Amino acid sequence: MRHRIQNVAIVFACIFLVLAAQEARVQIVQRQAILDRPGDPRRAQSAQGRGTLLDATGVPLARSAGARRVYSAGPALAQLVGYSSPIYGESGLEAALDSVLAPRSQDEATDLASLFGRPEGKPQSRSGEVVLTLRRDIAEVVDQALPSQVHGAALVLDPRTGAILAAVNRPTFDPNKLVAEWGKLHNRADAPLLDRSLDGLYPPGSTFKMVTASAAIDSGTFTVDNTFHDPGYYNIGGFTLHNAEHEATGTQTLTGAFALSSNVDFAQIGVAMGVDTFYDYLSRFQVGENAGLAVSVAKDNLPPAPTVSDSELAQMAFGQGSLAVTPLRMALVGATIANHGVMMRPMLVKEIREPGRPALRTVPVVWARPISGQTADTMRDLMIAVVRYRTGTAVRLPNVTVAGKTGTATHPGGAPDAWFVCFAPAEAPRLVVAVVIEDAGYGGAVSAPIARAILAASLSLYQ
Repeated sequence: MRHRIQNVAIVFACIFLVLAAQEARVQIVQRQAILDRPGDPRRAQSAQGRGTLLDATGVPLARSAGARRVYSAGPALAQLVGYSSPIYGESGLEAALDSVLAPRSQDEATDLASLFGRPEGKPQSRSGEVVLTLRRDIAEVVDQALPSQVHGAALVLDPRTGAILAAVNRPTFDPNKLVAEWGKLHNRADAPLLDRSLDGLYPPGSTFKMVTASAAIDSGTFTVDNTFHDPGYYNIGGFTLHNAEHEATGTQTLTGAFALSSNVDFAQIGVAMGVDTFYDYLSRFQVGENAGLAVSVAKDNLPPAPTVSDSELAQMAFGQGSLAVTPLRMALVGATIANHGVMMRPMLVKEIREPGRPALRTVPVVWARPISGQTADTMRDLMIAVVRYRTGTAVRLPNVTVAGKTGTATHPGGAPDAWFVCFAPAEAPRLVVAVVIEDAGYGGAVSAPIARAILAASLSLYQ
């Protein structure tokens, strides 16, 4: 009997030792890895020691004030900067850069103290800070230009470096009031927490004619002097395609077809190029590829090439069919043309500063060269013509040449989404602006005036 009791005691002792070893492993060996796990609400509990997110000029966008996290840009950059909450965790750049911003204990003795149930005391915490490419002043300009009652987004970037300067969404929220308003924000059907500039997928409509025209010219399929006839419809594969409001633009050169934004002409251009050439240039423009940003970006919706019929290709050539992209994607297309055919990889982080380490500065990186400089210059001239004479006149500025392209993207269940993509000054571009307003109608009437307001105020701020 005594022998059995001893055996049972040994088994329980072994179990206790295994549990103690597991507890020690979790509390000591894995402690920091667990604490460093992004999105864990416990990471945001030490707001007092959390590092700062700065804009490109050194203005704090997210900083700690006592136990509170303060967001100086408020609703203007709410989705992209994100939030850090002890209740709701982290989002946006707050989550993506958490490993730098979160305070870390420098006293290993506190780990042992917690294992044996003793109070840890006040840890010696150190955190880093991050300088972003964002500009609070430009974000505020965009926030003022975007009507409050619409759904959509506007994004501003520098085509020379790929630096994202602002990304503003509608609807939005105030991250300084997150706790008080979370219940309403989380349950709203219009999704104010969604970053439409990076995660919204939309048919690009006629803004995608920038890609199609670039491909047609660069591949040698057409020149700007080739002519097309638009009677107001185009029959292909048992389908009949139309322009908006069944307009007919007649006989036009490629320049005229682009300026008048003829769907019928661009359907013919797409079919003449063929699937292989068209998809080659989609690949060159990185459509469907990961942008490699610090935060997640929705993947463009692009049907597999072998499944694309002539009728589908005709629709994709003018930005419809199964094609859906983000506002960031169309801003990058505009930036490639503005930057003489060179696409820079988009950037959000300018510098990372961690205690005890040299500052880590990011440098602009060439992502791709989709088209030649000559093709890009030709496309720039086509886009200048859109603004000077045709559908984009609402974006014109005094003493500044603007190049742009309108888009009116149809979709089931609502009015068309209104697009506008532009850059200025056209001769030496500094800023690219992409605007999309959901269910709003014509891009030239709705989004172009918004882009104009953004350019007018931002150009003087960004030298």
